[in-house]
Amino acid sequence: MIRKRLSWLLAAVLLASWLAPAAASEPETLVKGVTEEVLKILREDKGIQSGNRQRAVALIETKVAPHFDFARMTSLAVGRPWQQASAEQRKVLVGEFRTLLVRTYANALTAYRDQTVSFKPSPRQGAGDEVTVHSQINKPGGQPISLDYSLASAAGDWKVFDVAIAGVSLVTNYRNSFASEVGKGGIDGLIKTLQEKNRSSATATLSPRPEQLSWNAA
Repeated sequence: MIRKRLSWLLAAVLLASWLAPAAASEPETLVKGVTEEVLKILREDKGIQSGNRQRAVALIETKVAPHFDFARMTSLAVGRPWQQASAEQRKVLVGEFRTLLVRTYANALTAYRDQTVSFKPSPRQGAGDEVTVHSQINKPGGQPISLDYSLASAAGDWKVFDVAIAGVSLVTNYRNSFASEVGKGGIDGLIKTLQEKNRSSATATLSPRPEQLSWNAA
């Protein structure tokens, strides 16, 4: 459990690595080129380190969120019920899921300290304009943890649609929980649950704990 929680915490650090213009280079080069810059920001930003959630949210909103395909991530996380959702329900789901992820990762960023990152060869996998970028998180005194980004290109614009930490997909992790909520209250029930979690996180006192990255604790 501790390893799983630490994995999601460290993943949040690396999710803040999308600073360059979308069309600047191939995704592998992009990730390598910007990761150290963001880690440097986190090491030097005393406000984020001291728990300033507003600064962490601002960092994610301006530097990270534009490079994630939240619509695709939401559809994958919701699964089959997405096909039955109305256009308005889909719009609300994407917005609430985006808010949940941004706030969750903002909390995690405040717990960053001394992790480093190394990269592995990332050959293209699958057909079409999709690629997986392989890396690993290194923490002094601990075992490396694999971190894989799945990206897709549309008109040369690379965006992340899933992240796997130690082989566990973020999308799949949420899908199981979303399926339970849909089973109990349909799409509207899932929307209500997401809205309640987001309202709660907006007023909660910041506590940068790794367990905040799980669905139940978000």
